[in-house]
Amino acid sequence: MISVKKHFFILATLVFMLMPMLARSADFIAGQSFGDDNEITVSFSVPVDKAILEDTSRYTVFEEPDPDIRLTVESATPGPDGKSVSLYFQEPLNMVKTHVVTISGIPGKDVVSFKVSKSYFGYLFSILISALLINNFVFTKYLGLCVFFGTSKRKSTAKGMGVVFTLVMVASAVMSWFFYQFILVPFNLNFLQILVFIGLVSLTVQAVDTILRKVNPILFNSFGVYLVLVIANCVIIAVPLILANNNYNILETLMLSLGAGGGFLLALYLMSSVSERMQLANIPPTFKGLPIAFIVAGQFAMAFLGFSGLQIF
Repeated sequence: MISVKKHFFILATLVFMLMPMLARSADFIAGQSFGDDNEITVSFSVPVDKAILEDTSRYTVFEEPDPDIRLTVESATPGPDGKSVSLYFQEPLNMVKTHVVTISGIPGKDVVSFKVSKSYFGYLFSILISALLINNFVFTKYLGLCVFFGTSKRKSTAKGMGVVFTLVMVASAVMSWFFYQFILVPFNLNFLQILVFIGLVSLTVQAVDTILRKVNPILFNSFGVYLVLVIANCVIIAVPLILANNNYNILETLMLSLGAGGGFLLALYLMSSVSERMQLANIPPTFKGLPIAFIVAGQFAMAFLGFSGLQIF
């Protein structure tokens, strides 16, 4: 009994002695965040000698789940006032995972350790914005052009097609994720993913076709053959392949499918707005129809290049 009390007293004493040191380390690090794909930025509450900050051997960085795998710091660039440093790595960082950074040899601090992580909400939002604007499947990847040009002549048809396409996209992506995670991966059937994804998309489109035929025959007739073309649309097949390749979870799958569907809806609406105005324009006969449509789509694609490199979180 006395031995237990003695050990408890020693442990409590050590914790009491270490708490001020931990507090000082926390106060010493004013902020930390991911920068570019291969960059971590650290801010200090007080200036630090630039020679110390530039010495890459003082830094130890690893992903929290894999402490044995150390990431190589290629260079360290201190700020002009010595109160910040940017660490650059040889390879892109996996910003989804928490990174542990340790700095040694700082006068008065010895070793300082802290964690760098990205908001998961921000990560989900970045997937949505990326599929919606930055990597729009129509204007940056040039996928789904058959349906895009076929249903973008009037706003009413474009909006209806965009909404239906988004619903089909989300439903097929979620089903594809479940099949991939719980059937294809456990039974090592990854080589069948394209066939399975096409079958799931066909099933979803057939369900939407049946529902629209009963609920809104006018909208169904306005789509014509293009609703059937959704089955072979490159975008609706690309999304399940992307989520499988990146091993997305269900929330990330939802964000990707919503972004892809919303991006397609946005592209249709923008194109239909211009198409209605072009009907009143004096277009040379040579450029009427698809030629002028491709020119306008190319201009939209150039405009969407302005979203490249956009980072909100």
